[in-house]
Amino acid sequence: MATPSSYRPAPGSIPTKPGVYRFRDAKGRVIYVGKAKSLRPRLSSYFQDIGNLHPRTATMVTTGASVEWTVVDTEVEALQLEYSWIKEFDPRFNVKYRDDKSYPWLAVTVGEEFPRVMVGRGAKRRGTRYFGPYSHAWAIRETVDLLLRVFPMRSCSNGVFKRSAQIGRPCLLGYIDKCSAPCVGTVSAEQHREIVDDFCDFMAGNTSAFTRRIEKEMYAASEALDFEKAARLRDDLGALTKALEKQAVVLGDGTDADVIALAEDPLEVAVQIFYVRGGRIRGQRGWVADRTDEGGTAELVQDFLLQLYGGVTSDEGRDAIPREVLVPALPPDHQVLEELLGERRGSRVAIRVPQRGDKRDLQETVASNAAQALALHKTKRASDLTTRNRALEEIQQALSLDEVPLRIECYDVSNLQGTEVVASMVVFEDGLARKSEYRRFVIRGVDGQNDVASMHEVITRRFKRLQDEQGRSETVSTDAGPMLVDPETGRPRKFAYAPSLVVVDGGPPQVAAAQQALAELGMDDIPVCGLAKRLEEVWLPDEEDPVIMARTSEGLYLLQRIRDEAHRFAITHHRNRRSKSMVESLLDDVPGLGEVRRRTLLKHFGSLKKLREAEVDDIALVPGIGPRTAAAIKDAVAKGDASRKTAATAPVVNTATGEILEED
Repeated sequence: MATPSSYRPAPGSIPTKPGVYRFRDAKGRVIYVGKAKSLRPRLSSYFQDIGNLHPRTATMVTTGASVEWTVVDTEVEALQLEYSWIKEFDPRFNVKYRDDKSYPWLAVTVGEEFPRVMVGRGAKRRGTRYFGPYSHAWAIRETVDLLLRVFPMRSCSNGVFKRSAQIGRPCLLGYIDKCSAPCVGTVSAEQHREIVDDFCDFMAGNTSAFTRRIEKEMYAASEALDFEKAARLRDDLGALTKALEKQAVVLGDGTDADVIALAEDPLEVAVQIFYVRGGRIRGQRGWVADRTDEGGTAELVQDFLLQLYGGVTSDEGRDAIPREVLVPALPPDHQVLEELLGERRGSRVAIRVPQRGDKRDLQETVASNAAQALALHKTKRASDLTTRNRALEEIQQALSLDEVPLRIECYDVSNLQGTEVVASMVVFEDGLARKSEYRRFVIRGVDGQNDVASMHEVITRRFKRLQDEQGRSETVSTDAGPMLVDPETGRPRKFAYAPSLVVVDGGPPQVAAAQQALAELGMDDIPVCGLAKRLEEVWLPDEEDPVIMARTSEGLYLLQRIRDEAHRFAITHHRNRRSKSMVESLLDDVPGLGEVRRRTLLKHFGSLKKLREAEVDDIALVPGIGPRTAAAIKDAVAKGDASRKTAATAPVVNTATGEILEED
């Protein structure tokens, strides 16, 4: 690795104008491309003390061997040059959004004499107008099939078109009136072009004019007693209506917008975009990318917008770039981006963060899709056998373990402002979750918020149970190998097996607490590590420096997934206990309501929310609860509403990191 000071530019040599810079490694390969409003302060920030840099940035500058820059006149030119260089050099440290699948487009070859409509994938071609992309090819094919009876344009391949012209007989679509048969001269090129233009207008969102026109012609034909034509127009109108039903209206003002949302974690980011045209969702697309720098949501949005629209030409601009782009956070240079997109579109483009109403609701839907896409992406990686094996081997090598960690247990401690301290234990075997072996803990021997002592208690209780079960079990031979079972019942002892690796959520203090608990029990042969969330560092006992696993490491992905599962399980436990404790505290002073009836009440309604929503008559239906007691319960719940809101809005804190895990 190079020392950044070895290639730091001389003081005063970096200009203060806008520009684009490139870092190169020792072999001359471009490893990072960036832009800046002023090159001097931006580049100088890379050559400060390595300890002050984000780990990913530190890796980049130590990998680099030289830096160069190009000065431009405006920030818009800097954006354009940055996009061009990223496309040309494909730098390893730039965020690169890759499609999570190949999306189909609806394409109309307007550059041909007799344009053709077709469904395709891949890169766009000049002289073709595109609509979409769409989630499923079959969905757009159904829509096109419906619309061809109203707009009978050509949809056949070039080979079929030429053969029909040679033999002077149209194909099947021409006979069933789903093509105007320009191949045999039934319509001229000009007439066919008019049909194509109408089809494109309809797909672009100008639908009301066509439905009104066909409806008017239908009634006119009916009054003229031309019932065959009226019936045909009625069927055409039904086809248009059915095609429109496939695209629900989500924005009542007929807005054209691209709605973008992100789902992030420290290693990856998933992006989803909904294409809304004329107030209707016309398509959807998704990407998943590795995070390569310390940028937050705003920087990720800017990188994504540049890659999404940077390659759009002026000819494609009006179709590809809408008037409005809705994003979760404004990019740092959103005004410059608006200017760039406006030039490509040929009219003003606004980048906004929706605050309320239908647009905000739609973006939340897109965000939910992004979260699901990221979870699915991680699940696919985790479910692949080869990937799991590689992940376990990488963990073994990184932590210098004697054997592959086939059974991994992870522990997480959470609390609600120092009260209701709970912990979770999750188990992964062969890289897959074993949910039947998850366990919850309520911390009872620690007062207040002391995450280190809480972790010590959890590890002590779990492994003391391990020793007890091992002492009370006997070994039997099975087809799957030796198994520890209960000598009285013959049932397997799940927790009589020691894990190959114990993972705790946190840094050196939590790791030391877990190691001390195991040492006090005389179990020095179980390896322990901690995973700190902020920088994804792996800490080992008695080590001053953490183990830094590569950000693309499958082993790090597995450790992160295990840690996140422990987070989720702890939060669920916390929510349930909080709801139960609130019900009990509210009902303590209700006369005639003892512990047994409180438990019955909680079991009947399941949660405080449902109890609050219930009427007095509903509460009186609970066995053992009369009308007078039901009224007292309703009154107690109403009086405790203010205190409930105060407690419910308090954050759930992960005591290992200080991170807020949940806020209502």
